[in-house]
Amino acid sequence: MRTYRELFRTDEFTPLFAASSLQIAASTVSGLALGTLVYTATRSPLLSALSMFGASFAQLAGAMALLSAADRLPPRAAMTAIGLVFALSTVALVVPGLPIGALFAIVLGQGLVASVGGGVRYGLLSEILPADGYLLGRSVLNMSAGTSQVCGFAAGGVLVATLSPRGTLLAGAALYLAAAAVARTGLAARPPRAAGRPSVIETWRSNARLWSDGSRRCVYLALWVPNGLIVGCESLFVPYAPGHAGLLFAVAAFGMLVGDTLTGRFVAARWRRRLGAPLRLLLAVPYLIFAVNPPAPVAVPAVVLASIGYSATLLLQERLMAITPVAMHGHALGLHTSGMLAMQGVAAALAGAVAQHTSPATAMAVMAAASVAVTLALGPGLRTVERVPEPAGSAR
Repeated sequence: MRTYRELFRTDEFTPLFAASSLQIAASTVSGLALGTLVYTATRSPLLSALSMFGASFAQLAGAMALLSAADRLPPRAAMTAIGLVFALSTVALVVPGLPIGALFAIVLGQGLVASVGGGVRYGLLSEILPADGYLLGRSVLNMSAGTSQVCGFAAGGVLVATLSPRGTLLAGAALYLAAAAVARTGLAARPPRAAGRPSVIETWRSNARLWSDGSRRCVYLALWVPNGLIVGCESLFVPYAPGHAGLLFAVAAFGMLVGDTLTGRFVAARWRRRLGAPLRLLLAVPYLIFAVNPPAPVAVPAVVLASIGYSATLLLQERLMAITPVAMHGHALGLHTSGMLAMQGVAAALAGAVAQHTSPATAMAVMAAASVAVTLALGPGLRTVERVPEPAGSAR
């Protein structure tokens, strides 16, 4: 499968694409409205930021306790239920006089549910598409996520100004309902990928099984650490260039879009394994120039070039699917997502601490150098992974 036309002609891909896009747009619109609402009520930048991004930390707890559900629930029913839970919980955030503690309890609950949702969604993608179409399908979902976030932030800003934060939260709840409706009406009823009931014990057992394999462990580390360290660089855009931070974030998103498009659509299978290591290095090396505190005309193309390297993640995800049994695809991808978000939070905190004692530019260069070092250290292990044959039952 090499063309977008073939991809969207595949049964169920279009509704999965639409439901995922609506879910992300709803999350973006609601997050902006909630952050504004909390800041207006508390005048605390910290609480405002946590209201928008604190759910990411709850996803790590979900990965440790709930991920077994990703493969043990019927995908259509799970996606529909997740959309409804988010819609109802977002409506609850609108209640006037809601205590700040209750608000954060709802936000953290949403994060726990989201930890399962990613595994359900991307595990279903691996069922809908043939093995040679997963890379293209995942790249399109990644591009959709980026576009939905850009549009969601833009629309959310307009809605907050015209409807108020609470009105915007209701708009986000409507988008969640639309995502649930698309999943329910557009996706076929499928049985769970794995037998048994989801439980905390089963989640721990599956996590241990995934992590105990040296090949998968190496892929997970390559998915989590180098990327997370570069997100640490991006977390310093505002203190580095307050007047150009928006531009830097925008060109970073543009670079990711270019990389996902080129890698997902135009890179032939025989080149994928050869390009993995160069793309992982491309992600970090351009940021080394920040050691000399470059002006915006130099920083912008460096960020664009580096962000193209994020497409290495697609190649690693494809390899993760190849060395993981089908019955664990949802769990494996959910673990990837939760670990990635957790590492991004850790790296952002680490980058901020380094910047506090040096400067934003120096901290960005340090994080980039660390990313290069980790990529080089993981190189031998990843070359071994590339020679590992697919396990029985993983090909479709």
